Amino acid sequence: MPDSRRTDAVLLLVALVWGSSYLSARTATAVLPVLVVLFARYALSALACLGLVAADRKSGGWTRDEIRVGVPLGITQAAVLVVETYGVAHTSAANAGLIISLTIVLTPLLDRGGLPPSFYAAAGVCLLAVGLLMSGNGFHAPRLGDLLMLLAALVRAVHVALVGRLIAGRAIRPLRLTTVQTLVGTGVFLLPAASGLPALTRVGAAGWAQLLYLSLFCSVFAFLAQTWAVQRTSASRASLLLGTEPVWAAAVGIGLAGEHFTPLTGLGAALMVAGTYWGQAVERGHRSPEAHRAAGARRPPETPGERGTRDGTRDGTALTTAPARHPAGSGPG
Repeated sequence: MPDSRRTDAVLLLVALVWGSSYLSARTATAVLPVLVVLFARYALSALACLGLVAADRKSGGWTRDEIRVGVPLGITQAAVLVVETYGVAHTSAANAGLIISLTIVLTPLLDRGGLPPSFYAAAGVCLLAVGLLMSGNGFHAPRLGDLLMLLAALVRAVHVALVGRLIAGRAIRPLRLTTVQTLVGTGVFLLPAASGLPALTRVGAAGWAQLLYLSLFCSVFAFLAQTWAVQRTSASRASLLLGTEPVWAAAVGIGLAGEHFTPLTGLGAALMVAGTYWGQAVERGHRSPEAHRAAGARRPPETPGERGTRDGTRDGTALTTAPARHPAGSGPG
């Protein structure tokens, strides 16, 4: 397989794994309390990351910047995951994956610089899509899970924007930063989950398989594979391939969980995918070198973290639950 096709395959696999994370998280929270799922996911991810760091002895320990940046980002990433996981526990996996993709159009709104009117039109299409996805069999009061996923998209957008600002001008190694975040998340959820931890001893093989999949595949593997792949292709191509995550989320929910779309929710799903791709394309074109020259270089040069978060990578160099989303990375995956 040529290098370009191998890279494309890896990026599509990452998008598929992240898309499937919503169903895995929903399945795990059906047998365990949400906070126990989050603690187990962070703890398993932290152990895996520590093992990788130990195997990479040549790179040395953590720098002061990696710790200073990793701690606050670990806290904001934990906030993303707790809202996402509670949300996916109360809605369908397909809806969760589609609504969280709003992060793609929300993140640029938090960034510096104005955006063209067409971007706001794309954002409007996405908001209409959310309304249709929440409608189910007809218009009614919004469901709790859908509202939580909407909040999760906003919180993740704040986290993604923070990633770009905190890593700007700092030499930070992604694996070291991710390890700090997983350790912080493990500490954040330890006490809240403590009373429910005995439930882990009663979880069967299927439950542990879901926890291991969320931790090792949706978090550690997906993050490392994303990092490897985006260094070997263009930003536009990475954005296009990783942006298929909500499509995979819907496909997994329908194919494996027996979920289904009504005509209204089907229209909402189509509009959400179209709106996020449109918004992403408009924003990417707006910050192209030609746009920078036309604007008289009003915006400062982007950092690698800022560029990654807006080009479709989950949570920049961070986890995703996320964008940019990364262990315990941008969706529940």
